[in-house]
Amino acid sequence: MGMVCYIIPLATGIITAARRKVMHKKDKEGVWLSLMFAGASVFGVVDHAWNGELMMIGPNLVSDLALGTAITAAVFVSWGTVTHKDRIFEALRPLSRITGILK
Repeated sequence: MGMVCYIIPLATGIITAARRKVMHKKDKEGVWLSLMFAGASVFGVVDHAWNGELMMIGPNLVSDLALGTAITAAVFVSWGTVTHKDRIFEALRPLSRITGILK
């Protein structure tokens, strides 16, 4: 694998943080998102440094881009779940009455 897989979450995190800075937003959800992207990027850097691949570009750039996109999507889904869990549980409440989950 090459370095592109951790560059995508890093770039997304920088863009997200810059957008919050420009818009003067200090919401906790935005802070969570920035921290999660930073964590994903740091994990990628540590993983590649550990394996001696820190500044390499892999032979399959499309695969690296797909992995970076998947990591970024996973961060967004995790962030959305954490920050909107009350809304998610409320939406599932009718299903809970029928199935018995979320008691």
